[in-house]
Amino acid sequence: MSGLPRVLIVGNAGQVGVELQRCFAGCGEIVGVDRESVDLAQADQVRELVRRIEPEIILNAAAYTAVDRAESEPELAMAINAEAPRILAEEALRANALLVHYSTDYVFDGLKQSEWTEQDAPAPLNAYGASKLAGEEAIRQVGGRVLIFRTSWVYGPHGSNFLLTMLRLARQRDSISVVGDQIGSPTTSIELARATQAIVSGVIAGRFGATEDWAGLYHMTCCGSTSWFGFAQAIFARAEKLLDGKVPQVTQIASQDYPTAAVRPRNSVLSNAKLERRFGVRLAPWETALDEVLQTLK
Repeated sequence: MSGLPRVLIVGNAGQVGVELQRCFAGCGEIVGVDRESVDLAQADQVRELVRRIEPEIILNAAAYTAVDRAESEPELAMAINAEAPRILAEEALRANALLVHYSTDYVFDGLKQSEWTEQDAPAPLNAYGASKLAGEEAIRQVGGRVLIFRTSWVYGPHGSNFLLTMLRLARQRDSISVVGDQIGSPTTSIELARATQAIVSGVIAGRFGATEDWAGLYHMTCCGSTSWFGFAQAIFARAEKLLDGKVPQVTQIASQDYPTAAVRPRNSVLSNAKLERRFGVRLAPWETALDEVLQTLK
């Protein structure tokens, strides 16, 4: 490439998109779009966007993420999470651009007792997971210079997420009940963006070899794991000053005591061994990453 590449960030106003803009700021000409400027449910708008911008790198941080609402809006979830990524992949292939796409631990049923690997067979329990799996498969069928990063329990200083919900509820309530029988790896938008930038920069610089050597599916989460209950406990143990000393009592409950429209997997812990082996990238432990986000909020 001559000069710095043009980088298209789809979903730049979301929690991951905001951090991608920050991390890629010095890496090229950044063009960010959000739901106000492109409707991802409209295939023609997605295709026109890429052809108008002519990016050399596409970072797709946009998704339909309303997990419970997806049960009643499966067609919309599928349009945004599967059809739009397929078109992005087709346009990236046409222009020989690099496409980065994010997927989810919810492609799995959660029944495995150990960490999930990229070789494990997906079996989503809900419409959201099914739509994200369909997006993965659509991109793989198109092929090309593509990186798919499966992640889990994403949160950060921006957007709507578990951390910000817990902090809001702490200011409103004296006690909070949190599910304790679902485990995963809380992963910050900050760590995701950093890891993505490190890998993309390496790919562009040719440090990882030919396309067939690096393209494909990888798991990308912060190290370690906990339950939602454990995550909440860790948040409040660290956020006392942020909450002016008003820390609620946290009670552990079972999934069956907190019914939701969409069924969640019990075990969402993903193995990052393939990512680390191929790219030499390792995200921070989830507790360390949590400390950084809370410091950012202060």
